[in-house]
Amino acid sequence: MELSACLKALGEPMRMAIFQQILARRHCTRSLSLKLGISESAVSQHIKVLRDAGLVYSVKYGYHTHHLPAQVALDFMAASIEEMRRASQALDRDGIACQCEFRQQREGGIPFEIKEKEAGVMRIAVTYEGGQVFQHFGYTEQFKLYDVADGAVRSSQVVSAEGFGHGALADFLRQCQADALICGGIGGGAQAALADAGIRFYAGVQGDADAAADMLVAGKLAYEENPVCNRRGECSGGDCGRDGTCCQ
Repeated sequence: MELSACLKALGEPMRMAIFQQILARRHCTRSLSLKLGISESAVSQHIKVLRDAGLVYSVKYGYHTHHLPAQVALDFMAASIEEMRRASQALDRDGIACQCEFRQQREGGIPFEIKEKEAGVMRIAVTYEGGQVFQHFGYTEQFKLYDVADGAVRSSQVVSAEGFGHGALADFLRQCQADALICGGIGGGAQAALADAGIRFYAGVQGDADAAADMLVAGKLAYEENPVCNRRGECSGGDCGRDGTCCQ
């Protein structure tokens, strides 16, 4: 079942009126015809479209066929719309911006649209993808920034790092005013660049990004003391690490 097919079927006003009548109680074709002032033939055509979309089903009662709403379709549409609502809320909460907006800002020399860090706040950056800690620092396209005050995360923001591959990511995080980084694999060059930028890193971390930030704040985060590149053999033509770029 596809949401677009359901919405398309309900997009015709008379068909929507028929569906609303069926939602109120079961109807036969003649009953709908009399109630809505259209021919039985027209009702039958609309019912066929609704049935093909999985929105209604028909049952024989004596000499008449009654039309009823399909509960599975109603549940499906409700769940799909709820999922879109939650995605919209996450967009507002995390401050995710269009990729071209960040590109335009870089090309035009406009400062990044990143929340200014307040005095006394610690900012943690986490390599981010789909709510998880992204495992390859040098290929990170997004970071989630967490502002910590009084021993707890007070706010968060997702920012795009598009175009800042490898060594440039350390400078990007400096512009983000990050004090610490949580990540998966990371190469030696990137570790040195982060150290130069004054950013402490916690590598080898996996799982939920929000949970990792909370664990770091609580002093309970498990991480690798001596992390190594975990993309060995996957890039640079098999010369991973020899050119100083992998996972940087």
